[in-house]
Amino acid sequence: MSSENTTTGLPVVVIGAGPVGLAAAAHLVGRGLEPLVLEAGPVAGAAVREWAHVRLFSTWAEVVDPAAEKLLAPTGWTRPDAATYPTGADWAERYLQPLADVLGDRVRCGTTVIGVARAGRDRVVDSGREEQPFTVHVRRADGGEERIAARAVIDASGTWSLPGPAGADGLPALGERAAADRVSYRVPDLNDPAVRARYAGRRTAVVGSGASAFTALAALADLAKEAPGTHAVWILRRGLGADTYGGGEADALPARGALGLRAKAAVADGYASAATGFRVAALERVAALEGAEALEREGGRLVLVAEDGRRLEPVDEVIVLTGFRPDLSFLSEVRLGLDERLQAPVRLAPLIDPNVHSCGTVYPHGVRELSHPERDIHLAGMKSYGRAPTFLAMTGYEQVRSLAAALAGDHEAAERVELTLPETGVCGGAGLFDEPEEAQTGEGGGGCCSAPAASTASVTLEIGGRAVGSGGC
Repeated sequence: MSSENTTTGLPVVVIGAGPVGLAAAAHLVGRGLEPLVLEAGPVAGAAVREWAHVRLFSTWAEVVDPAAEKLLAPTGWTRPDAATYPTGADWAERYLQPLADVLGDRVRCGTTVIGVARAGRDRVVDSGREEQPFTVHVRRADGGEERIAARAVIDASGTWSLPGPAGADGLPALGERAAADRVSYRVPDLNDPAVRARYAGRRTAVVGSGASAFTALAALADLAKEAPGTHAVWILRRGLGADTYGGGEADALPARGALGLRAKAAVADGYASAATGFRVAALERVAALEGAEALEREGGRLVLVAEDGRRLEPVDEVIVLTGFRPDLSFLSEVRLGLDERLQAPVRLAPLIDPNVHSCGTVYPHGVRELSHPERDIHLAGMKSYGRAPTFLAMTGYEQVRSLAAALAGDHEAAERVELTLPETGVCGGAGLFDEPEEAQTGEGGGGCCSAPAASTASVTLEIGGRAVGSGGC
């Protein structure tokens, strides 16, 4: 794909040492190409390690890339029990780190990409553009900067660094930034004593409707059984309907279905209450309280205000789990073709658009759907999905298999689909602007999925409303 006259001998730069970035490196090595993986964090899988306490919905059999396993095999590495479900910590420590170790100096941690461009060409210049290598500007952990020349760039940096805000219009709610000390954008690890103390005996608003919100509600309900006064207020932009809690027993991923049922039980048992049709417009500090309670809750509690003027009872904490966005700031000098809504590649967007697709499979795709006007630069993994709420880890592995084949000049293999994805058996439609009454009647989400006859091989984990390992509908 790349011009050989100026790029021969240069590495393919892969941004991000997460599951898909490391898989990309493994596929490139298998094709005889030299990868250079740049990871902003101090270790491989740094983002995965931040949700180490969360268990994936899928088994080890479904989260290990074939090319990576082939690269690991000579070291004596064996895949953990294929039928068991890893946590984020398991995934990072037992698979991602060994894979990074095998890749050795091809992985550079503590290296943040701050810009990508064609050498000597900003995005306006046409002349000689495609003959130039890419130049990747990085900042090292010591603060120093350098430029790295690359024949191609695969951006698998994910979306973890940009969580969505509480505001229903996609912008932070009024007062959200000022209340940063009381707002979290991650599923809390209640096994951590300090985190547990933050929520025990407190009233917490949980904003979001995905599996990560289910996780938080279930965890807070468990805490409430031990710490009286603990209560969750579930903030939903639509109403409660048949598909609010996911597929339940019909979900082809049993662990995900069980999680939805736990969230449902939290509401039914009174450990959580739901505020439906509530689109957050503001977070307001409560005026100073009196006496000992004021000392305990220094700075005041928060009141959530909806766009329609409704105000909820004060809460002590807010957990915002509304998804993630891609960081495109360091790609401003390359020519990307992105969908105006999802910020995903224009050919991929129709396949994953939550405004259209509420359930079913994700069509496997590769270099064709991931191409941009700028040749030899690709977004892969979660970042390729932009703001779409679901992502399959196995789909990401298929993406980078295709990209590596294309970069090696094997266009037949690049175009060939080597992945079959089954039904997930759950409903979606989270991207729709559902009216509460529509959601309550089950008419606003685009219908419902039937459970498949066979078990799925998809890989699922949602964090902050956004699937990390995989997704459903």
